[in-house]
Amino acid sequence: MTSRFDEVIDRTGTHCAKWDKMEALYGVAPQDGLAMWVADMDFRPPEVVQAALQQMLDHGIYGYFGDDAAYLEAIRWWMDTRHGWDLDPAHVFTTHGLVNGTGLCVQAYTDPGDAVVLFTPVYHAFARVITAAGREVRELPLVQQDGRYQMDFASYDARMTGREKLLMLCSPHNPGGRVWTREELQAVAEFAERHDLVLVSDEIHADLVMPGHRHLPMPVAVPESAARLVMMTATTKTFNIAGSHTGNVIIPDPALRARFAAVIGGLGISPNSFGLHMATAAYSPEGAAWVDELCGYLDGNRRLFDGMVNEIPGLRSMPMEATYLAWVDFSGAGMAPADFVARVEQGARIAANHGTTFGSGGEDFLRFNFATPRARVEEAGRRLQEAFADLQ
Repeated sequence: MTSRFDEVIDRTGTHCAKWDKMEALYGVAPQDGLAMWVADMDFRPPEVVQAALQQMLDHGIYGYFGDDAAYLEAIRWWMDTRHGWDLDPAHVFTTHGLVNGTGLCVQAYTDPGDAVVLFTPVYHAFARVITAAGREVRELPLVQQDGRYQMDFASYDARMTGREKLLMLCSPHNPGGRVWTREELQAVAEFAERHDLVLVSDEIHADLVMPGHRHLPMPVAVPESAARLVMMTATTKTFNIAGSHTGNVIIPDPALRARFAAVIGGLGISPNSFGLHMATAAYSPEGAAWVDELCGYLDGNRRLFDGMVNEIPGLRSMPMEATYLAWVDFSGAGMAPADFVARVEQGARIAANHGTTFGSGGEDFLRFNFATPRARVEEAGRRLQEAFADLQ
């Protein structure tokens, strides 16, 4: 039976950043190129989300949103049933997506000149927002052990200066695809306590976990972290509705909550009604069934893409436990980054994220988004094998 995710949908000419901007940024034309950079999916969201939008269209009046009780209950229900996290809806702030949530946290918990800690390589928007706000990025490099990223807290302690006020954790990790263990999350929380850091845990990829792995939300893994914890979650990655720009910042501690409320109130931020209706519909039993099917499909794409990449001598795709973003190491190819990037973009005609944008440790990598119909994933693998055929 053909999967609903096998349908090839032409997104060009639809104001789609992923497909319509890749020629300007990467020199890869959409007519014969493959867009594997921006982290959204080439799949339609579940029908329950489409139906919620259709109901809005049928009503035909798009006024201010009021009474968010159903929305908050949907968040509570999802986190409880999917992740075993019993959250209080009164702790939820809705932001204009989680990059906006990151910026609000930087404003709420740091001052200009303070430093913000990142475990690098990590999601590139963190550093961009931190730097734009006049704060310093404190990079603490992840280390590879048996081909997987690990944290080295002994070295991290030695790098701290006392100017750090905030720690941004990416859980699951983007771009490495790690699902952090309970012990690792405990160590992160202890590190934050040792250095008196507010701990912001961005868990936007929490639902996109490969079979055999389980994501643990920070408040479930380390309940005692609540006094310094800020959680960030969203429906946007899970259900491919990133354009709704709707995210949640969830803050258990009253003092931290008050500081965040002052910033968000001072900026006059309020959510858009389309995003709230979509998120409410998505966090439902119908949405859950769709996510289960999606994760199975993504795992198939992962196995296909990794298998084809790992057949190329000198290339290795990091074993992935979550997300739909393959992190491919080109260091064994014996090429400078400019050379392997040229082969991918000009030879294979694939737009992929440059590893340097993720901070220290990303220099020899490219990130490939395989949340696209399987035929495209296979085509990408074939093109990469041809582009590096002289290594075989």
